[in-house]
Amino acid sequence: MRRTTPGVLGTQDLILPRAFRAEEESPSEVIRILEPFVTDARRARLLEVIGRRLASVAVVLDRPYDPHNGAAVLRSCEAFAVQRLHVVERTGTPLAIAHSVARGAEKWVDVTCHASAASAVAWARAEGLPLVATHPEGELDPEDLAQMPRVALVLGNEREGIQDELAAACAARVRVPMRGFVESLNVSVSAAILLYSATRGRSGDLDDPARLRLYARGLYLSVAHAEEIIASALRPT
Repeated sequence: MRRTTPGVLGTQDLILPRAFRAEEESPSEVIRILEPFVTDARRARLLEVIGRRLASVAVVLDRPYDPHNGAAVLRSCEAFAVQRLHVVERTGTPLAIAHSVARGAEKWVDVTCHASAASAVAWARAEGLPLVATHPEGELDPEDLAQMPRVALVLGNEREGIQDELAAACAARVRVPMRGFVESLNVSVSAAILLYSATRGRSGDLDDPARLRLYARGLYLSVAHAEEIIASALRPT
């Protein structure tokens, strides 16, 4: 049974609805309207962080059970500038994230949910992202991930690991070397270790539309009453 905790966010409210307002309008228009309302320091901080974001590394999380683990993986994506988290949802159990663990990471990472493994595999292939599965007997070390131009790290769930259909689509497997008696780590711990290695030394590589979209979102979240300000500015006179 999945743990229930106050503050768990469902798929429909994973990201604040008002954050998407910045993307419903033209990002350039949102930036034009809201940029004067933020300080130079805030503007510089947003651009600095967005400039480090990565499209060349992504995460695929397979059928998570625990909203705390899902939130911790999401938080690791944010910490290591991984922009895209794709989740294969469990049948009848939509993705849920513990807000207290995510600590705001849900505002910045793009989360896409898939109803099947086939859908996630099709997305990765369309994006030219080789899938690499986590496995205790993987042939790759964590450091090898940094040498791959593009990679989507596949993480299994807390009980069954990675389902066969998704595992079969993976081009390689990566292990976390361990020296103790335990044979595996919590999925969120594995995610943090492997993302640290996969992203090490990479420069930000989002395309310009993605950077504009995130900058508009950042301004929207930074400015009090942003929705009203945008509505007023775009209202016909």
